[in-house]
Amino acid sequence: MEQNLTRLEAMGLTEEQKREKYTEYLMAEKKALRSQRHKVGLKDFTLVRVIGKGAFGEVRIVREQNSKQVYAMKTMRKKDMIAKNQATHVEAERNLMAGADSPWLVKLHFSFQDDTYLYLVMEFCGGGDLMNVLMKQDILSEKTTRFYMAELAAAINAVHQLDFVLSLHKKKKKKGDLKPDNILIANDGHIKLSDFGLAKSFRTENDEMISQYQQNAETLDNADEDEKESTDTPENTKATRAKYKEREKKLMYSTVGTPDYIAPEVFSRRGYDKRVDWWSLGVIMYECCVGFPPFYADDPLATCRKIVHFRRYFRIPADSTLSEECKDLIHNLICSARRRFGYEELKKHAFFKDIPWDNLMSMKPPFVPKLKHETDSSHFEEVQSQQAVDQHKQEYKASKTTGLHVFICFVFVFAIYLKRWTDKHHFWGYTFKRSIDMNSEEIKQMMKEMEEQEKTLKEKSVSDKDTNAKTNIESTMTGTAPAQKQ
Repeated sequence: MEQNLTRLEAMGLTEEQKREKYTEYLMAEKKALRSQRHKVGLKDFTLVRVIGKGAFGEVRIVREQNSKQVYAMKTMRKKDMIAKNQATHVEAERNLMAGADSPWLVKLHFSFQDDTYLYLVMEFCGGGDLMNVLMKQDILSEKTTRFYMAELAAAINAVHQLDFVLSLHKKKKKKGDLKPDNILIANDGHIKLSDFGLAKSFRTENDEMISQYQQNAETLDNADEDEKESTDTPENTKATRAKYKEREKKLMYSTVGTPDYIAPEVFSRRGYDKRVDWWSLGVIMYECCVGFPPFYADDPLATCRKIVHFRRYFRIPADSTLSEECKDLIHNLICSARRRFGYEELKKHAFFKDIPWDNLMSMKPPFVPKLKHETDSSHFEEVQSQQAVDQHKQEYKASKTTGLHVFICFVFVFAIYLKRWTDKHHFWGYTFKRSIDMNSEEIKQMMKEMEEQEKTLKEKSVSDKDTNAKTNIESTMTGTAPAQKQ
């Protein structure tokens, strides 16, 4: 406010002009504040199309009716999340997205609820996800892989600084999902991490898989050696790649997950730490370069067994053409937690020799999505909705404060939210709305007009001075006095 008053004083305006400009500024600020107080709901958005679905909900492209801004809206069924004990995951995802201020993480703009669903409204990344990129190409070049892995490493580090672990285990409170499906390609071609836990998350399926493996570990480990060898990594890379992609196409329309990216220590009962995410990065890097994950198997439990006994099963196919630097980095990520590389070691590795770690955004992306319009979804697989979300139906009213499937006070104001639990079936303080931005388009436009007027007035002042000086010179030469202003 003081800055704007100072600017008004410097513009050389009359008192009346100052009052007019100050009134315009106050009106714009009042409008912005009124918008901030508005209770956001489904009625404020136009639903465009579904671009993803998973175990607990769906993701849609939506347009905010007032600003016409395009977002991605995640809708999650309350009863399903309660039944699957996902309350902690909802809280963790919301807290991370609301508190994060990183170019590598998808930004949350709003969250709200009705009697049936929870809603998260986030920025829309029109380039699809890394899994779609991998599905369209057999393998990625090392140059392309280097770009994505450098940015992914920076994203993982940003999440770790928020005390959040991306890989899974049901006994961990703060966790997410690190896999190609959750690495989005933004409109400018750079990556953003998304889905820290729900719409396309297979956490519950993976938790059950982990538990199943733990219960049957002894039986699986004592299996016949010939049977083990039959699930080993095939040497026919091209055939395996085709088989793997066929499986992934089926999984795109399923809520069943795979354990391909889980670190071996997750299967133990001794716990784990943030190093599991660097294992996952190594698996994703291997998949980019080879065309399928290193422990791929048709049977998920066979994949689990191969991960646990990675020393026996892990190898890079003989027919691959990877550089020694690439192989070395993969071997230093897919290894025991004790000697596994972290962020600092990874940055110093020869594979990333020419990467500008202090300014990754300066790198030219290998793929920049060409969007025909703001809501172009051509980089996402076509998905049929299974949720009856309709902002015009009367039954989608504000969430009640009684009943088993209630989430109370889902609204959350940035940096100020309630964190109380009164019942295991209730969420408190979940609703979110970005705080007022005094750099909004309306404020920027008004300040731009003020600057243009200031420039015009300065030019006019200089012109008047030049005219007066010229008049004085002419008067001196002709011996006449300059005209006096009345």
